[in-house]
Amino acid sequence: MILSDKKILEEIEAGNILIEPFRKDCLGTNSYDVHLGRHLACYKDRVLDAREHNKIELFEIPQEGYVLQPDTLYLGVTAEYTETHKQVPFLEGKSSTGRLGINIHATAGKGDVGFCNTWTLEISCLQPVRIYAGMPIGQLIYFEVKGEIESMYNTRKNAKYNKRTVKPVESMMWKNKF
Repeated sequence: MILSDKKILEEIEAGNILIEPFRKDCLGTNSYDVHLGRHLACYKDRVLDAREHNKIELFEIPQEGYVLQPDTLYLGVTAEYTETHKQVPFLEGKSSTGRLGINIHATAGKGDVGFCNTWTLEISCLQPVRIYAGMPIGQLIYFEVKGEIESMYNTRKNAKYNKRTVKPVESMMWKNKF
């Protein structure tokens, strides 16, 4: 079941959901709009290796915006820091973003119960498009969980994305054993 706007507010009041900064005008009927942070990153190498630590180059989006190019993966970050302690958060693109040909995630739209951080975005585009820090980029939707949680994400020793950051984080696939 997806949480309604009133239920999201109740869960914020109860301390089960945290959104910083929170703006009530970003609350939709059943979602919360998140915005693009000021940092972007690109991988330094064109060919990535799943077993290696692929390095990224970080940069700030200038005041006049930044033009995304097709065939390039950009890592962005939400301006909002979030915590979700009893629900499963899903990050989806806004229709206005999609209508500009911007995808905000390749596969990682679901967060775990206990995820406490900004969201790294896997941004790609179909044609060149200028983006700006602070622009609406996506929306968080919260689903109820059935049953008790045995292991919250923020308490797992093997969680790879627990370190609080305002910058995008590169893939940590290389930490897996395969």
